[in-house]
Amino acid sequence: MTQYFELHPDNPQQRLISQAVAIIRSGGLIVYPTDSGYALGCHIGDKKALDRVRQIRKLDNKHNFTLVCRDLSELATFARVDNTSFRVIKNHTPGPYTFILRASPEVPKRLQHPKRKTIGIRVPDNQIALALLEELGEPLMSTSLIMPGESMTLADEDEIYKQLNGRVELIIHGGYVSDVPTTVVDMMDGFPQVLRYGAGNPEEFKS
Repeated sequence: MTQYFELHPDNPQQRLISQAVAIIRSGGLIVYPTDSGYALGCHIGDKKALDRVRQIRKLDNKHNFTLVCRDLSELATFARVDNTSFRVIKNHTPGPYTFILRASPEVPKRLQHPKRKTIGIRVPDNQIALALLEELGEPLMSTSLIMPGESMTLADEDEIYKQLNGRVELIIHGGYVSDVPTTVVDMMDGFPQVLRYGAGNPEEFKS
C-alpha cells in the first residue's frame, strides 16, 4: 500500500520528513518534489529499489542516474571534478541542472553509465528535497519521474497517485512543481555540453 504525505513546500513537517527517510532506509521507493518536477528516489546502496525504478521507467543500462546532494560538499566524494568544472557547477547550484561527471569509486557500479563510468550530480532548489537530504545524511539516488513514452515529468498529484499507487512506498505531494525536467550538462571534457534542454537556462553554457 502506497503512503501519501502532504508536506508544506516552504516549511516541511519534520515528523513526516523523518518518516519518509525511514522508508528510504528500509528499501522503499519514494516520489518527491524537486525544483524541476517530481522525481523517483531510493537509497544509494539499494539494488532492489534501483531495479524497480528501471522497471517503472523502462530504462536500459545506459541511463545516467543522478545523485541528488544537499550541497557541493558531497561532490568530491562521489565524482571526479577539476577546478574549472567545479566553478561552473558552483555557479549554477542549487538549481534545475544535472551535471554529468566521472564517477568516483564510492559510486556503486550499477549506478554508473556502463561504458563512460559517469554519474549525474545535482543540488535541488526545493525545501522538501533539501530537508529529506539533510535528514538522510547522504545523497539520494534519483531519476526524473518521466513515464515511458513521455518527455515531461508527471506533475499532477492525482495522475501520480493513479499511475504509481502500489508501485512505490511513498508519494510526497509538496505543492505545485513544474513538469519540466532538469537541463543536463556534460562536464566530462572539462567544458559544458548541454545534453538535454530543460528547466535550467541552456544559454548560460554558450561561450
